[in-house]
This record gives sequence, C-alpha cells and structure tokens, in this order.
Amino acid sequence: MVQICETERLVIRTLSLNDVPELTKILSDPDVMKHSIRGVCDEAATRRFIDWCLECYASHRIGPWALVEKGTDKLVGFCGVSPEEVNGVEEIGLGYRLAKRYWGMGLATEAVQAVLSVAFSQKQLASVVVIIEPDNGASLKVAEKAGFSQFDTIEFHSRPVRLYRLAQQQWYALQSNAVNVTSV
Repeated sequence: MVQICETERLVIRTLSLNDVPELTKILSDPDVMKHSIRGVCDEAATRRFIDWCLECYASHRIGPWALVEKGTDKLVGFCGVSPEEVNGVEEIGLGYRLAKRYWGMGLATEAVQAVLSVAFSQKQLASVVVIIEPDNGASLKVAEKAGFSQFDTIEFHSRPVRLYRLAQQQWYALQSNAVNVTSV
C-alpha cells in the first residue's frame, strides 16, 4: 500500500487485496450502491474491483484510492480518478463511495478536493469528468463544491446521467480564488 496524500481527517492510499473484507461490507450495502452501475458487490465482485484498481495503478498511475480515517485506521470508502469509457472515448472519471455511517460529515468533499489536487498538480491531468444520476443529490453537492458546474445530459449504461467536466485550468482558477477569498 502506498500513501497518496492526507487530509485533515483522512489518509488516502492505494487499495490492496487486504481491503477486500472491509470494502465488501461497504459495497454490499444497497444504499451505498444505489447509484452504481455495478450494483451491490459481494466478496468476489469486490476482489475483482480491487484487481481492476491495481491494474489502473500499474497502467495509469491513478485509480480509486482507499479512504482511511485518521486515528482509527478504519476504511471509510474510496475516492479516485480512473479511466472510464464515455460515448466511445476514454475519459478520466472521478468516483467515490463512502460507508453509510460516514455520510453527511463532509468526508466525500474533503476526499474529492484532495484527489483532484493530486490529479491536476501531481498527475498533470488535463481534465476530469464526473458522471452522476440527476436524483443523486448528495453526490451532486459534492461535485458542485469541488467546482464541477456545467453538465451535459447523456445516456451512460442505459441510464440518463449528468456528465460534468473540470479542466485543469478551471481547477487552478478555483484554487487561487479560494485563497484570495480566505486571505481577505
């Protein structure tokens, strides 16, 4: 396991097969997986997901990363950017899932900010997309707080979704504006 970065409350690191039992608990919750194209994951599906994450780390140096609560070392979910085919084009998509007991605490927003910082500053990605179903209000709020604002409505895996894009230049502009606002 390689540590990617830290936030105030989280350690963000690569996933490993050691995470299968805890991640299965999270991904087998129907509420957590309500808006997932994969649906609820059993242990075998979770193992396949982590195997895919390991392939992403090797091929792209990015992927869904584990979110671990500081102080408790509990796996609370994952957040990361990874290759995603959208309308026949490979995009870099942002994805995140948190265990239900961690909802409403701002951890997804905290993780997304950190992951986007790594994606744009360290990995030098040109843009990141996020795909969200229109009725997933919590996820829409997380994306909007991160700076995703304009979207196209598309069909993704036979579902109508919103496709948001955030370019590296937009990200940097948002960060410099945030600094200016807080330093006034």
